[in-house]
Amino acid sequence: MHLRSSEKDEQFREEIAGWLKDNLCGEFEKLRYRGGPGDEHMFPEERKVWEQKLAEGGWTCIGWPEKYGGRGASIEQQVIFHEEYARAGAPGRVGHIGEGLTGPTLIAFGSDAQKEKYLPGILAGTELWCQGYSEPSAGSDLANVKTKARFDEAKGRWILNGQKVWTSLAHESDYCFVLARTDPDSVAHKGLGFFLIAMDQPGVTVRPIEQITGTSEFNEVFFDDAECSAEDIVGEPGDGWKVAMGLLGFERGVSTLGQQMLFQNELNLVIELAKENGAAKDPAIRQRIADAHIGLKIMRYNSMRMLSGGEDGSLQKEALIYKLYWSSWHRSLGQLAMDVLGPEAEILESAPYELTRLQSLFLFVRSDTIYGGTNQIQRNIIAERGLGLPREPKWPAK
Repeated sequence: MHLRSSEKDEQFREEIAGWLKDNLCGEFEKLRYRGGPGDEHMFPEERKVWEQKLAEGGWTCIGWPEKYGGRGASIEQQVIFHEEYARAGAPGRVGHIGEGLTGPTLIAFGSDAQKEKYLPGILAGTELWCQGYSEPSAGSDLANVKTKARFDEAKGRWILNGQKVWTSLAHESDYCFVLARTDPDSVAHKGLGFFLIAMDQPGVTVRPIEQITGTSEFNEVFFDDAECSAEDIVGEPGDGWKVAMGLLGFERGVSTLGQQMLFQNELNLVIELAKENGAAKDPAIRQRIADAHIGLKIMRYNSMRMLSGGEDGSLQKEALIYKLYWSSWHRSLGQLAMDVLGPEAEILESAPYELTRLQSLFLFVRSDTIYGGTNQIQRNIIAERGLGLPREPKWPAK
């Protein structure tokens, strides 16, 4: 990962910046800076159209190999894309789970038939995906999934039963990748399968979960004899954990740089407000703004350092600290935003609450240190996998 851009990379930067300038206007002007954390519920239909506009311009899945419709863009070019996308204020991507998680996972682990069936819709921005990992008893402890998958010999199809929770954009998605237990007698990470499930079928029920912000960006999903074909398991029964861990590597991948540019936009908004309302005159606020700026730079350089793993989603060990670092930083930014807004920002008349972007940010980032693995779990991962310390004792002790 190079910190300095080559002449070719700078030409690439000019190309994407120019395209965004020419296209993020007119009907898409209202989408600027929308659809980020705490704002995912805004303009869903318009953002779907924007996704297809990106595809028309060749700006979806740019890191995919050319044989699958991508540009085969280098790590540096992918970083540049995410930087310019966020700098232009382009909206949150409704297709990011398909592009950043499903697609790379199928390219690394999927069959030719699966790639042929699913990659084109992701590339075109016409088919959206959601993630079926967490369950009521398997959040941070992902290996504790209870959703079951059995193969019906008569039908020649997999039958799934169980419940997933915190499923972002499930209500907008066409497909879901689901981690389920293929061996009912298995425990922990053994005996799992990784399935590709159509959402518009009998047996799939999506129920929204209302957040403290009053919005419902994520959902519960219930599978009651939901089906998929025999060809829609990625790998073999029992390979689910391996595939799932590869996918999590992609989740910690290049898209993290785009996430950081969104963070920069939020920090810029806080700084702008502090200048406008006089909060910037407070030396304590100025120091916290400086600390936030420094923390974001550290986040960026560490991300660049970790982006040198293999094509199977593996990353350098620096990836182990990333979730803990960014979630804690982002939560602190939310608190800084409220302190810049002033105490009156903590008072709203009555429901339904009309939150400003920064108020919504503050409430949403409460969840950052919980989803995707709590801070406590992340510290265990760093200690055990990164530092080689003894594993945490199980309770009750045997």
